[in-house]
Amino acid sequence: MTSTPVVAPRRRHRFRIGTFFVYVVMIAITLLWITPTVGLLVSSFRPADDVKTSGWWSVVTNPDKARFTLNNYRTVLGLPIPGQSAPTGSSRVGMDVALINTLTVALPSTIIPILIAAFAAYGFAWIDFPGRRALFILVVAMLVVPLQISLVPILRDYVALQLGGTYLGVWLAHTGFGLPLAVYLLYNYISTVPRDIFESAFLDGASHFTIFTRLILPLSTPALASFAIFQFLWTWNDLLVALVFLGAEPRVQVVTQRLLGLLGQFGQDWHLLTAGAFVSMVVPLIVFFSLQRFFVRGLMAGSVKG
Repeated sequence: MTSTPVVAPRRRHRFRIGTFFVYVVMIAITLLWITPTVGLLVSSFRPADDVKTSGWWSVVTNPDKARFTLNNYRTVLGLPIPGQSAPTGSSRVGMDVALINTLTVALPSTIIPILIAAFAAYGFAWIDFPGRRALFILVVAMLVVPLQISLVPILRDYVALQLGGTYLGVWLAHTGFGLPLAVYLLYNYISTVPRDIFESAFLDGASHFTIFTRLILPLSTPALASFAIFQFLWTWNDLLVALVFLGAEPRVQVVTQRLLGLLGQFGQDWHLLTAGAFVSMVVPLIVFFSLQRFFVRGLMAGSVKG
């Protein structure tokens, strides 16, 4: 006669209590995390007078007196406001030029280090040459070097080479600052590719370049997408590097510089800053959600071997 195992009700009850507690904590943290963002979103649709005289929560506490407008977004985007003359010249805020400038900086600054780092990671992982390990350690060690200490020496070289205030100078700077992380991340992924694939390819007469372009790049899509997200978001949200190497002229200002200018001379126009912040979020969100399915796989690359 066999006996069937019975799950203890007390253990099941404890499990349910633990799960419920975890959910409650997660919901509380989520609400605390998104509350400032919700406040900024509400403020971006409120008139300037309301923003300066009452908090965003008054929309909830006094919904009858709440007023909403799109004028903040119209001003930020340089669009005409009904009943007012269209702004021109220096009075026009317009983030359209800043968005184009930021894309001009971010896209090459993401693609160039990916290409260089992919070649370097493949060489470190599968090409045997003298000093390979020492050189790889040197590259990875650059991760701990703050970029701020290199700004002045690089700027002096840029002035001598007449690269100051050019997009090429910013592209090279972002490439140099992003390469250590890119090489490390891609090396962890490429080094886990089975050796049998390389042996079969070499037997078929494939060269290292053919293996890299036909096998490694397609297989490394998750790692490439993960670094692309990191690098694009970093270059998109960067203020310091753009300010140092590109300058502060209105024709070359990026989004972060334009957002800083939206505050006004005395910080009185921060209702425009809320609208500008959400305008600047659109492109990064599109990039993240389009590559999200590769993100976790790329971060976990090389963490488990065998």
